[in-house]
Amino acid sequence: MTNLNRIRVVVLGSSKVGKSAVTVRYLTKRYIGEYSSTTDFMYRHNVTFDSVTTEVEILDTCKCAATGCLYDHIRWGEAFVVVYSICDMNSFNDAHTLLDKLSKLKLPSYYTTLLLGNKRDLDHSRAVCVDAGQELSLRYSCQYYEVSAAESFAGVSLAFQSLLREARSVQLLRAMPIRRKLGVNSVSKVLGTIFGKNNNKRDRKKRPSLSI
Repeated sequence: MTNLNRIRVVVLGSSKVGKSAVTVRYLTKRYIGEYSSTTDFMYRHNVTFDSVTTEVEILDTCKCAATGCLYDHIRWGEAFVVVYSICDMNSFNDAHTLLDKLSKLKLPSYYTTLLLGNKRDLDHSRAVCVDAGQELSLRYSCQYYEVSAAESFAGVSLAFQSLLREARSVQLLRAMPIRRKLGVNSVSKVLGTIFGKNNNKRDRKKRPSLSI
């Protein structure tokens, strides 16, 4: 049963894209450039939406592909931050693979996703254009932001807050009695109306995205 006072967030992405940097930046406002962690870290903090306090658990993952724990992380999570470096096309391809796995392992109305392009301060070394990120987020109906964990707390915070607000809305909608009457597929359609998700390619519009 879903705990409406808790949101479980999983931060995913290939190595050296800044997963820990964006996570710590969001939680503490501080930037730490170098991490030597070889294990997953769990962080907990509270957020307040509309005067309601919710506990957020953030799992900062490490070496999922090597340790084989990715499936367990996906099962555990309710909201996902998929991070790539705008300077590394391979990391963007890895993000694409992760989004595809999420779409196959989770029901559409049971999770929310943020595609996060990091290292925007290194725009002179950019290998992944903004349009590529927007198109990928459109394909998987997820939020999309480009940020610089090194330069700005505001952008990282806005991206995480947007994800958490959507995750909270999904939780509340799932808890409504209408879900028992309509079923999962219909609930997914309702969510699509709320968050701009539409599988009709002729009608699809890009979801709001920002580079901060």
